[in-house]
Amino acid sequence: MSAPQESKQGLSSLQIVFLVIAGFLLLVAIAVGFSKTTPPAEDADAEERIAPVASVSMNAAPAVAANAGKRTGEELYNAACLACHGSGVMGAPKAHDKAAWSARLGGNLKALVASAIAGKGAMPPRGGAMDATDEEITRAVEFMMK
Repeated sequence: MSAPQESKQGLSSLQIVFLVIAGFLLLVAIAVGFSKTTPPAEDADAEERIAPVASVSMNAAPAVAANAGKRTGEELYNAACLACHGSGVMGAPKAHDKAAWSARLGGNLKALVASAIAGKGAMPPRGGAMDATDEEITRAVEFMMK
């Protein structure tokens, strides 16, 4: 009878994968052991870091501009109308374009003001300036029609 023969194949691929994973887990365990952690009771900045960035209050009265009712047409235009009427976005007639404004309701100021107050197309009521008075809207429309 012959003697048993020894296998000289080396490590199998499954053994290599196991050793790589075991080595990675060992490195992670060492890193966690060396990491410095501060107990929450000793971390004074923790409350600041996890504080919400904003809050909503349902009890507050709506903000009203300090000079509501006193703004000139140009002031209201710059505050609320310029974004769309300055560039003509979404078909808004550009400010000071007499042809575009006369084409709107025949240039009838009362009809244009009523349209601005009610809102038209993409324009919200009062042009988005909910605190604007009817007189201010009239001034702003007059300013844009010049």
